Amino acid sequence: MQIKLLAVGKTDHKALKSLIEDYVKRLSHYCRFEFEILPDLKNTKNLDQNTQKIKEGELILSKINTSSTLILLDEKGKSFTSVKFSQFIQKQLNTGMKELVFVIGGPYGFSEVVYQRAKQKIALSEMTFSHQMIRLFFVEQLYRAFTILKNEPYHHE
Repeated sequence: MQIKLLAVGKTDHKALKSLIEDYVKRLSHYCRFEFEILPDLKNTKNLDQNTQKIKEGELILSKINTSSTLILLDEKGKSFTSVKFSQFIQKQLNTGMKELVFVIGGPYGFSEVVYQRAKQKIALSEMTFSHQMIRLFFVEQLYRAFTILKNEPYHHE
C-alpha cells in the first residue's frame, strides 16, 4: 500500500523541513510513502475564506485517485493515542487498499466537497498548531506507528 501525505503550502522553516525529510526517509523502511506539497493559492487577499477553501479543495481532490482512501487531519477529528493510531494503520493495511491519503488543508480548513469525499477525520491534538508543524508531527507519528507494529524500541509506554 502507498501512503501519501498532501499538504497545502510549502514549509518555510529549514529546521522543520530537515526534520520532516528525516522522518520521510525513515518511513521508507516500512512503507511506500510520498509527501506532496500543493502550491499556495495566488492572490488570496482577494478571496473570502469560503472561496479559498473551495479552490484549495479542488486542488486537493485533483491529486487523489477515485480508489484512494482519504483521511483528513482536522481539529474536529477523532483523537488517538500512538498505540491506537498504530492499530488504525494496521487495519488500513489489512484492507488491501492501494492508496491511503492523509491531507493537511489550508489555513481555513477544508471545503464541504472535501469533507464529503473523506472517509475519516483525525485530530493530532486538541491544541492548534501551525500547518508546518503538523507535517512534522504527523510523519513522526506515522513512523512511530510502524515501529510499534514491528515491536521496535522507539515507543515507550
